[in-house]
Amino acid sequence: MYIACSSLCFSKKPFNQALRSINDLHFQKVDLAIHESGPHLKPSEVHADMNKVAARLRASNMSFAAFHVDIEEMDPTKYGEIFRSVCRLARMLAVPVVNIQTAPLGADIESEAKRLRVLVRYAEAEGVILTIETAADRLTADPKVAMELCTKVPGLGLTLDPSPYHSGPFRTDNFDELYAYVRHVRLRDTSKDKYQVMIGQGEVEYGRIINQLTRSRYDRALSVDVRDTVDGDFPTEPEVRKLKYLLESMV
Repeated sequence: MYIACSSLCFSKKPFNQALRSINDLHFQKVDLAIHESGPHLKPSEVHADMNKVAARLRASNMSFAAFHVDIEEMDPTKYGEIFRSVCRLARMLAVPVVNIQTAPLGADIESEAKRLRVLVRYAEAEGVILTIETAADRLTADPKVAMELCTKVPGLGLTLDPSPYHSGPFRTDNFDELYAYVRHVRLRDTSKDKYQVMIGQGEVEYGRIINQLTRSRYDRALSVDVRDTVDGDFPTEPEVRKLKYLLESMV
C-alpha cells in the first residue's frame, strides 16, 4: 500500500497550484477528481480534447492513482461516450482505477447493475478497473447493497470511503464483507454527527481498516481525502499532512 492525495484536498486552489501543493507534501500519487461541477478538470473537457488534457497532466510531472469521476450527463448514450473518453485517458496515463457514483438511494438495484455491466465492459476494453464509491446519498450507502452490486456485476470493484458508514443513513461499524471487493480507498476522519472532523476527533479506525485490507491482499492506494470545503471548520492542509504521516506510519 502507498499514500496518495485527493485533488479535492485543495479544491480552493487553481488546478496547477493544487497539484503543486500535493507534490510539495511529497505524496507518491494523486487521486484526481474529474467532476463536471468541480473546481478543476471536467469530464466534458476530457471528452472534447483528450490529447490536450493528457498533455496537460503529463506536464505536471505527477502520477495518478485513480480518477474520481462525476459525469452529470443524463442521456445514457452520451454518458457512455464521455465515460469511455475518461477511461481512454486513464489508459494513456497508466491510471489503474476509474471511480464513479452509483444511482441515488431508492433507485432500482437491477437497473443499476445492468448499467454498471455496460460501463465495466467499457473500462475493461481500456485495461482499467471500474469502481463504485461508498456514498451517503447513493445506493452504496447500505453496505449490503454495495456488496450486492459488486456480486451482480463481474469485474466491478469498490472504492471504500468509510465516512458514510459512520455518519450516513446506514450507520454501521461492520462492513468487513466489502473488503474483498475494494480496489481503492479514500480516508478522512468522521464522527457520528459530522462527515469530516479534524484527525483524531472522529471514530475512523485507520489501523483496523489497514489490517482488513492487508488480509484481503490489497496493495493499492490509501488516498488522503480531507475536503477543502467552503464552510470548513479548520484549515485543511495541516490535517492532510497529519493524516499522511499517520497512514505512512501504519503501512
